[in-house]
Amino acid sequence: MNPVEQMLIDIDGSVYLRGEALVIVDRRSLPGEILEFRAYTCEDVARAISDMLVQGAGDIAIAAAYGLYLKSVQLEKKPSVNSENKSKILMDVSRMLAGTRPTGFHMAALLDKITGGLDYSRPLPEQILAVIRKTVERQRIRSRLTGNFGADLLKDRDVILTHCFPGSGLLHMLIRAMEQGKAIEVVACETRPYLQGARLTAWAVSELGVPVTLISDNMASYCMNSGMINKVFTAADRIATDGTVANKIGTLQLAIAAGYCGIPFYVLGYGGPDKKTAGAGDIPIEIRDPEEVLCFKGERITGEKVKGFYPAFDITPARLVKGIVTDRGIFPPADINSYWSAVKNNKPGIKN
Repeated sequence: MNPVEQMLIDIDGSVYLRGEALVIVDRRSLPGEILEFRAYTCEDVARAISDMLVQGAGDIAIAAAYGLYLKSVQLEKKPSVNSENKSKILMDVSRMLAGTRPTGFHMAALLDKITGGLDYSRPLPEQILAVIRKTVERQRIRSRLTGNFGADLLKDRDVILTHCFPGSGLLHMLIRAMEQGKAIEVVACETRPYLQGARLTAWAVSELGVPVTLISDNMASYCMNSGMINKVFTAADRIATDGTVANKIGTLQLAIAAGYCGIPFYVLGYGGPDKKTAGAGDIPIEIRDPEEVLCFKGERITGEKVKGFYPAFDITPARLVKGIVTDRGIFPPADINSYWSAVKNNKPGIKN
């Protein structure tokens, strides 16, 4: 595995501890250069997440968990702080971190798991690190399994369209397809305003040796309607129990265009739905600073009187999704709750 694959496939290649600092590889700088951001406090981590240094729902969750770890290290150095106060402080930190990116549920779920399972009679940092390490390993396995199931959907000479950075599951899917002898090509949307599709997805796919073509976001419908695309794959920051999908802004328009053109639209859903999210009404949409739309690489691209608007995510209804690919198999959106039965019984899901 080359350094690019290592960094983009495994979270510990881009978010890791070095001494007393949490090192976060600034994904906004890729692929031009590899810049390291060092976080020494939970506030540093929150700023890194909010400012998009770390991207991808799973990676954001791990980074946030490390933020909780950094705070626990500080608390362990203050013996005068009792267990009750430590609990309150960590809960406050957890809420602060979770509030940085409210649409995805992975971060809040992991933080809740950590804070809800701490034994305050034992050293806190070691407990939090143990959960992080277990989560990273589970995330690694989950991505590989999701990719393997996704590869089963691919046929030789397929050209797939993708959006934003769908996580390492996409890369595993392509690796598995190559192992199966399938020739696959990828078309990647650039994903304005942070260009994750250009800087992360297209770059990583090219490093795998898979042919990849970059298009601007407004070219996707043309490519689909012209017969250039066979399948569409995106990820999901949150999946509701009714099969509704929240993902990076622009996903909905791809799903609509795919439906119109008769192209199957798949979602890499990794660990399945959020049990606490029944439908679209339960998913908060993060509205980011409009300056991120009005500027590009620090330079304003329009007039001073122009306003911007930046919802970071959109909602795709289940009826537009052909299947949700998880680490337990591929589920029709209407049957996504079967994921939990598959987990309980340790069985694969339903292929369609």
